Amino acid sequence: MELFVLGKYRTLVVKIYGELDHHKADSVRKAIDREIKRCGVINIAFDFSNVTFMDSSGIGVIMGRYKIAKSLGGSTVIYGANESVQRIIDMSGITNIVTVSDSLENGLKEAAANV
Repeated sequence: MELFVLGKYRTLVVKIYGELDHHKADSVRKAIDREIKRCGVINIAFDFSNVTFMDSSGIGVIMGRYKIAKSLGGSTVIYGANESVQRIIDMSGITNIVTVSDSLENGLKEAAANV
């Protein structure tokens, strides 16, 4: 996992590799929460372009970080998901509350337009 901040957009970008399942979810959650506090970001963008599998634990990670971003006045973006991961995202219903896009740039634009 890589974490980096886009200061101009006050956005934490979370780039996840491999599987986002119950084995990995807790460490991802803790790392994101630590960076949110440390950097003062309000938006969170999940780069799923390298995620090969996600289960309900991954949805839980997204939902929890969405709630944090929303409480800070920010938004959450998911981008780059492959077809199987996108299917899990769609079935979970979180597409009603987070922005799902093909790229970081488009996702940030969409999220800003929905504020």
